[in-house]
Amino acid sequence: MITRLNRLLVTAILAVSAVPGAAPMVAAQAGTGAVSLLNVSCDPTRELYAAYNKAFSAYWQQKTGQVVTLRQSHGGSGAQANAVIQGLEADVVTLALASDIDLVAARSGLLDAAWQKRLPENSTPFTSTIVFVVRKGNPKNIRTWDDVIRSGVSVIVPNPKTSGGARWAYLAAYGQALRRPGGSDATARAFVTALYRNVPVLDTGARGSTVTFAQKGVGDVYLAWESEADLVKKQFGEANFQTVVPAVSILAEPPVAMVDRNVDKHGTRAVAQAYLEYLYSPAGQEIAAQNFYRPRDQAVARKYAANFPAVTLFTVEEVFGGWARAQKIHFDDGGVFDQVYAP
Repeated sequence: MITRLNRLLVTAILAVSAVPGAAPMVAAQAGTGAVSLLNVSCDPTRELYAAYNKAFSAYWQQKTGQVVTLRQSHGGSGAQANAVIQGLEADVVTLALASDIDLVAARSGLLDAAWQKRLPENSTPFTSTIVFVVRKGNPKNIRTWDDVIRSGVSVIVPNPKTSGGARWAYLAAYGQALRRPGGSDATARAFVTALYRNVPVLDTGARGSTVTFAQKGVGDVYLAWESEADLVKKQFGEANFQTVVPAVSILAEPPVAMVDRNVDKHGTRAVAQAYLEYLYSPAGQEIAAQNFYRPRDQAVARKYAANFPAVTLFTVEEVFGGWARAQKIHFDDGGVFDQVYAP
C-alpha cells in the first residue's frame, strides 16, 4: 500500500509520451529509487491522462517521497489490447471497454479474469456516452438517431473491429432501435445496416475519425464520445461545430486494470494500484469531469452538471447481456457487424 513505501527524497520527473512497442519499463533506477509506469490506453483519453499523470506524479511524490515517471501509449482500444497481448509491457491498461481487458486476461494470462472486482464500480472510475457532432448551423438538421440513417447524410465513426468507442457507438445505435416500441433484432439490424451504409470511411480509432471529420472536412455527423466532441470544438473552433445529444444513448463505461504479471516483473505493484485508486479520488474525479468524462463522485458530478445534458442511458448488460455476449454476437469474425457492413 502507499503508506508502506519508504520515503525517498528525489527530483520530480514526468514523461507522458510512449508508443506501442516502447521498451519495457524498468521499475527501480539504480541509486535514485525512482519508479516508472506505462499506461496503455485508448484514443480519446490522451488529454485526460496528460492532466491526470501530472496530478498523480505530484501526489505520489508528496505522499511517498518517490519519483514516478509516467508514460502513455494510445490507439484504438482493440489494437491496444492486442499490443499488450503481443508483449507491450503495460503496468496498467485503461481501455474503452471491458471485453478488451477480458481479451488480455484470456489470451495472455497477464491478469486475473476477475479483474473487474478489484476496484469500485466494476473498475470504471468514470463514464461517458455517445453523442452527435455536427457542423456549424447543423445544415443537415440532425436531431435524432433516425436522422443519421437518412439518405444523403454522411456519418463518421471508427471501425468497431479496432476501436472501443466504435463498439460503443454501434451498440448505442443498435440498442436504441431495439428498445423502441415494437423493436426487435430484425429492426435493430436494419437500422445499423442503414447507418453503416452512410459511413464513407472507417478509421481505426476515435482520434483518426476526429481528424477525418474535423480536419479533413469529411462527413455531416460524427458519432463520438462526449469527450471527443468537446475536443473537436476546442481544437477546431467552438464556432465551427456543435454537439447534439440524442434523447437515448448508451452508458459507456471505460474500465481500468492493473496488469499483474507485468507489475510484479517491474516491481511497480504499489504505485500501479495507487495510480488506479487515485482516479476515484476527488482530485481524479475533477480531472475526469474537466475532460468531459462523467464522474462517479456525486459531489463532483453536481459541480459539473451543466457540462453533461440529461439523457436516457441503457447499459450493455440490460440490452445485450454483457460484453462477452455482445462481443461474440456482434463483433467477432462473422458476427452481425461483418454481416451488415459492406465496404
